[in-house]
Amino acid sequence: MESTFEILAEPNRRAILSLLVSSQQSVGEIERRLGMTQPTVSKHLRVLREAGFVESMVDAQRRLYRLKPEPFQEVDAWLEQFRRFWSAHVDALERHLDRMHPLPPPRAMPTKRKTKGKRRGPNRDRDKGEAK
Repeated sequence: MESTFEILAEPNRRAILSLLVSSQQSVGEIERRLGMTQPTVSKHLRVLREAGFVESMVDAQRRLYRLKPEPFQEVDAWLEQFRRFWSAHVDALERHLDRMHPLPPPRAMPTKRKTKGKRRGPNRDRDKGEAK
């Protein structure tokens, strides 16, 4: 029996799993969507089914495949320890970079100065009541 990570390492199996995330699919639908032959799809689905990643059900003339959540929950639980590891390291890197290159204090937005007297710009000679 292949290990979980050997099963997930195979690109075609990952593609099938990604497709099944959105909805259950038949072998024919997987073939068409992924451009694989029927024997290739069936072989990978058998491996995924035996490992517990997918289950199938008969619907009239076709067999529909869908994901089973339990193996993914086990993988997620195993990966949790590494998330904490990387999270702590990324946080430390962020603090280090902040010390090396502190952000400048936020700048105040300039206020508009009111002008007295003559108008500026291309219409400066025009009186207020004049139209173009």
